[in-house]
Amino acid sequence: MSINELQDEIIEEFEAFDDWLDRYELITDYGKQLPKMPEEDKNDSNKIDGCQSQVWFTCRFEEGKIYFTGDSDAILVRGIVAMLIHVLSGHTPKEIVDADLYFIDAIQLREHLSPTRSNGVAAMLKQMHLYALAYANR
Repeated sequence: MSINELQDEIIEEFEAFDDWLDRYELITDYGKQLPKMPEEDKNDSNKIDGCQSQVWFTCRFEEGKIYFTGDSDAILVRGIVAMLIHVLSGHTPKEIVDADLYFIDAIQLREHLSPTRSNGVAAMLKQMHLYALAYANR
């Protein structure tokens, strides 16, 4: 599936719920489905600066595509990590760099996060973008 198709899928899931408590539960469900990140990868070099919670991202580059792994010590943030990985993992660096991640605003996520959590989402996206840029010329 394309990045936009994956975003549209998330938007459709969120449209089923009007209440933000239900939407928060959906986000945490994403986090529960995220595979555990190996403990040895939860180190300072993989930690995302600018997040209120502890967040880690790594990636691997295989056959022209980037595959992300990530984790957080906060269940809600873990869900956000899972959604970002769901949308961006398995795509080419160019697709990731060129992606317009409209689903975040479409589901009104920023509006329902504290300013520090919103900054954390921006920091996560920046790191994923930097990984893609690093692999773009390979």
